[in-house]
Amino acid sequence: MMKRNIGYALLLLAFLCSCKKTAHSEVKPGDDKTPAKANSFRIVGYLREYNVEDGRAAEVDLTRVTHLNIAFLNPDANGAFKAYPGLKEVSATAHGKDVKVLASIGGGLAPEYYTTLIADKSTRAKLVSSLALLTDTYNLDGIDVDLEGHFVDGNYEVFVTELKAALKPKSKLLTTAIATVYATQYTDKALAQFDFINIMSYDKTGPWKPEKPGQHSPYAMAVDDLDYWGGNRGIAKEKLSLGLPFYGYGFGKGVPEDMAFADILKTYPGSIDKDEVTVAEGGTMYYNGMPTIKSKTTLALQKAGGVMVWQLLQDGTGSNSLLNTIVAEVKAANK
Repeated sequence: MMKRNIGYALLLLAFLCSCKKTAHSEVKPGDDKTPAKANSFRIVGYLREYNVEDGRAAEVDLTRVTHLNIAFLNPDANGAFKAYPGLKEVSATAHGKDVKVLASIGGGLAPEYYTTLIADKSTRAKLVSSLALLTDTYNLDGIDVDLEGHFVDGNYEVFVTELKAALKPKSKLLTTAIATVYATQYTDKALAQFDFINIMSYDKTGPWKPEKPGQHSPYAMAVDDLDYWGGNRGIAKEKLSLGLPFYGYGFGKGVPEDMAFADILKTYPGSIDKDEVTVAEGGTMYYNGMPTIKSKTTLALQKAGGVMVWQLLQDGTGSNSLLNTIVAEVKAANK
């Protein structure tokens, strides 16, 4: 192309890209390697609900995250929610730091009656109404759906579609935590309901698989997960958050089944830059050390719109903080 036509060509390209995004923004190739800008890059952190009640939520440095997911707020068998002491205060504090707060429902040990709640039209409607009311009661910014395994059934799509319809008029977010192991259970329509998607890129193995010792969250898993959801499933990279574990799993003698990263550092000196520690008794603790978290953050800057952390209170402090490492990488990418 002739040099004098470059400006026109760039304007035309920008217009075409804009039109394409408007027409089909939720599904497009996710293999663009242009780093995300720091001011739009999400850092989603999960915090246990009981840490809201016991006051430990105050230990979280909210200046280091963009979204705070409170896990897990689950209803009773009738779809009604209990009161959550301290949640309004946490929400207000977070909003003062420009952090959005969401209630996360479900979890790895979600109540079995979720299958019944979302299957029946009337009970599903009550659950959706209760969730919408929950966001109003505690001034929350949305709902995060973490239903896994058999809970992602034939009723999942209609549930999240109806929930989206209830939240959208309130300008509330709807997000999800998904695992690639259940990939075929998520329909494209269901995935299109979410404002963004947190990929649980961990728990490849664990204490439930004692016969398969090893790293539960290897770097290669992060690459494969982003390639699948961004490439195979065509989800825009801006909608994807790469999940990072702040904990480890132990296999064999002399190590506990699971440990927070903070406890790993205290128990095994010199472990911060490693991904595994083998003890004298023969057992091994597997986790993500600082270099791996740094590398995964760089990967997410290239192929996603953010990262997600499970969970914030398992982190080290100061120069030993994985969260600080994430923030530093994001800032460096924006220089």
